[in-house]
Amino acid sequence: MQIRTLGKELQVSAIGLGCMGMSHAYGAPSGHKEMEDLLAQAVEIGYTLFDTAEVYGTREDPHDNEGLVGAALKPYRNRVVLATKFGIRFAGDSAQVNRPLQLDSRPETIRRSVEGSLKRPGTDHIDLYCQHRVDPAVPMEEVAGVMSELIQEGKIRYWGISEATEQDIRRAHAVCPVTAVQNRYSMMARWHENLFPVLEELGIGMVAFSPLANGFLSGKYGKDSQFDPVYDYRSKMPQFSPQAVDENQELLSLLARLAQEKQAAPAQISLAWMLHKKPYLVPIPGTRKIRRLEENAGAASIPLTQQEIDQIDQALDAMSMSEVFGGSDVVKRPS
Repeated sequence: MQIRTLGKELQVSAIGLGCMGMSHAYGAPSGHKEMEDLLAQAVEIGYTLFDTAEVYGTREDPHDNEGLVGAALKPYRNRVVLATKFGIRFAGDSAQVNRPLQLDSRPETIRRSVEGSLKRPGTDHIDLYCQHRVDPAVPMEEVAGVMSELIQEGKIRYWGISEATEQDIRRAHAVCPVTAVQNRYSMMARWHENLFPVLEELGIGMVAFSPLANGFLSGKYGKDSQFDPVYDYRSKMPQFSPQAVDENQELLSLLARLAQEKQAAPAQISLAWMLHKKPYLVPIPGTRKIRRLEENAGAASIPLTQQEIDQIDQALDAMSMSEVFGGSDVVKRPS
């Protein structure tokens, strides 16, 4: 696997692994043994960036994913970059499959969170610690100040922000240098491209989550696709509706044509396009299947010229698409 650099010096595999779906949001959770084996296989394939969060879990164990990932990666701890996140919790009284979020980045909450995120994976440090969502009730300078303290204490090595604006990034970076911004980004969700100039100016990397639009860009879903309404967020995501499948035919056809030309899978084309956009951009698709691990890793080897990238961008700019899932609702946290 090729290596990329986030920020000034954090080296990671060109494609990382988003681990959320093993415990949360993409159907009933998988067994730990099965997923631990999959994570071990990911290391052998060449993945070094593994992304989790304190809220990726089940209703029975809200923090399940951190423990699962930590146990699986313990034999390889010095070979991998463990990324986890703080700053949100789910509204516990909601019965929705996609429960609303409550934001909480108060310093005392971060302090409790980091201790849990060290204990559950069984590690003495977190490589990349990210604010899961910006909390408008807590100044970015205050959050960055806590991050600086945690770095000095050796509890975290680097930090980042997810779904941040340019102003958020600049304010935070001025206090404690930001290594990565983790944003939703795919062929269907390009609204964060306006951050590229500030990331380049400040030397910050970008970790792209949902790089396949929650799997839609794999081209493997159609009008008859069914998703568990209890466990699977896709049951409510607009891009998976029967109407959206029709609305996105031009996009799916573009991916299919390019895949045929490059002797690749549509998902690989989506990831390869992203990798060729910027050298500091690292997608983190998720999966529970070894063949998808291998397929996603192979995207890093697919050549695309700058002319081809420009042509793809022009096509995306010109085509109509359905709405795409843009994130969970946020509700006010209890005072």
